[in-house]
Amino acid sequence: MMSIRTNRRLPGLLRKESLQILRDPSSIAIAFVLPAVLLLLFGYGVSLDSRLVPVGLVIEQPGAETAAFLGAFEHSVYFAPRVYATRQAGRAALDAHRVDGLLVLSADFARRLKGEGEAPIQVIVNGVDANSARLLEGYVQGVWANWLQGQLAAQGTAFTNPVTAEPRVWFNPELQSRNYLVPGLLVVNMTLVGALLTALVFAREWERGTLEALLVTPVTIGEILMGKILPYFVLGMGGMLLSVLMAVFLFGVPLRGSVWVLTLCSTLFLLTALGMGLLISIVTKNQFVAGMVAILATFLPAFLLSGFLFDLGSMPAVIRVITHLVAARYFVAIVQSLFLAGDVWAVILPNAAALALMAVFFLGLSRRLLSKRLG
Repeated sequence: MMSIRTNRRLPGLLRKESLQILRDPSSIAIAFVLPAVLLLLFGYGVSLDSRLVPVGLVIEQPGAETAAFLGAFEHSVYFAPRVYATRQAGRAALDAHRVDGLLVLSADFARRLKGEGEAPIQVIVNGVDANSARLLEGYVQGVWANWLQGQLAAQGTAFTNPVTAEPRVWFNPELQSRNYLVPGLLVVNMTLVGALLTALVFAREWERGTLEALLVTPVTIGEILMGKILPYFVLGMGGMLLSVLMAVFLFGVPLRGSVWVLTLCSTLFLLTALGMGLLISIVTKNQFVAGMVAILATFLPAFLLSGFLFDLGSMPAVIRVITHLVAARYFVAIVQSLFLAGDVWAVILPNAAALALMAVFFLGLSRRLLSKRLG
């Protein structure tokens, strides 16, 4: 008899919560619309690659050599060169942020190139953004090396180099930052759905006074939690499916790992996020406070401390220790490996185990605190 009643109560709770989700457009927007917008924004609008960088070339004495050098920059996808006749004009453009770097070819550039064989080029880079400055410096050196090799070949002189580098890039040979950003963004999207939406579940019930009415019924604490978790779990996995389809078919990010492994690991992370959201909702009892705590405790760490945007190895030691408390850190490592490298079990297994432990911890603590508060 108890089993029959339980089987009837749980579907009723699930139907109640599902209807509440359908009647709340913000839940659907957070689960499906917001992830799609973030993917479009990061996939098309945000890039860690530098393309068409405005760079100034100061050519004090135009000639065939300087024209060839300028042509090397004009045919590069990395630069949008602008020519200046004097150092003062180039410096003014750099100060006004019209260009990000300055290359100076002195008036004796051609003569020294033909006569002495040494024609120094002055490179001035705006170092306000250190990462962009280093990229620009590397691009300039690459164009310079290619131009020099072409000049020597035109003169019938072999380009000799005692060391020949043959670089090989694994996992992301196109060096597209999109392939790195989009998989990590899936983690941020699931954090939004799992933690932010469920952080409002019990807080909303507390504010409206409907939880007390629910407690006078024979439902158990476990049934209440299942009734709250399952609809948002389905919502979160639906958003994950949409995000994966957009990543693969819209942005062309390769998925080299197993879909089943991705599904299992996504389940573990979503359960962890749901547990964190429920815990916040149970403790705060206020929707506004719950939303703010969820953003500070889940969304921002997933954005900043998961390895999604910033390399964890470059962070201070104290911050690196703190990142081990961020569930998104483990899922980012799994997702990036599955998309770009494949089923690398040395990465997947320990991170999946960490997610499983965190899911058990947060869901267990949520159940314990809820039973105490309602006892």
